[in-house]
Amino acid sequence: MQNNKKKILVVDDDDLHLYTTRELLQDEQLEVITHKSNHGIGVTNLVRELQPDLVLLDINMPGISGDMLAKLLRWRDTPFIFYSSNDEESLKESASRFGARGYICKGDIAQLKNKVKQYLMVKRLMTCI
Repeated sequence: MQNNKKKILVVDDDDLHLYTTRELLQDEQLEVITHKSNHGIGVTNLVRELQPDLVLLDINMPGISGDMLAKLLRWRDTPFIFYSSNDEESLKESASRFGARGYICKGDIAQLKNKVKQYLMVKRLMTCI
């Protein structure tokens, strides 16, 4: 039996956020893979290996920040959304500057679920055209 669930990769340096995000999105019938990144090493290889439908990427991580990782992911045509505790205005600016498909403020459960669903719906519609 083939797994038709959409695959989400969550990259963060905080175990609690990784666990919480995985639980919330698995409730939405998504396959969620989490990756704790304290230095950013291996994220691009993981993206290439997993080929997720979407990457949720924290910005504030030690070592290489999420916005710097975004520069590396951009050329892979991998869709990513910044998922951070930064204020909404700075997230919006970072998303625009680094080519993210959007942003989600941590702590807003409804926004997390809605924006992920919206993105995946748009992506599905575009692949059907």
